[in-house]
Amino acid sequence: MAIIAGQPLKETGEKSFAEVVVDDATGQHTLRSISFFEKDGVIIAFSASDVFQTPNYLTLQVADEQHISLSPACLQFTNHSCEPNVFFDTTNMKMIALRDIQPGEEFRFFYPSTEWKMARPFSCNCQAKNCLGTIGGASQLFKALIQQHRLTDFIIKKLSMQ
Repeated sequence: MAIIAGQPLKETGEKSFAEVVVDDATGQHTLRSISFFEKDGVIIAFSASDVFQTPNYLTLQVADEQHISLSPACLQFTNHSCEPNVFFDTTNMKMIALRDIQPGEEFRFFYPSTEWKMARPFSCNCQAKNCLGTIGGASQLFKALIQQHRLTDFIIKKLSMQ
């Protein structure tokens, strides 16, 4: 699949759902909706293109020593926000809208919703009113804080063991 900045992405057998846009000032890639998606609706089904024992900055964690890269590959451009609009359901392998999403809106998810301990913690600049500042994974957050977000079954299981 070729990803062309600013052009709709067509997936085999799928309706176009997004485009990758490159910010000229920062060079950062973003994945933006080209359609309206209703809250709780499935945006796209995904699969694991590769499985790794250790995390990297492009993987989602599905078990203690199981991290997946996503297919379609354009999903790697779904950036973080402390106020996300999408969720990666790694049990059912679907990207879900957490609220209504308008065309042109950037898809953003809460990284600790899938990551117990991140390979590369970072300083968040999402500018959400409740921004956490440093993002290092669910293990780095208070349980009451992390539970305010929709979480994967893996993260819920990890929290129950604390």
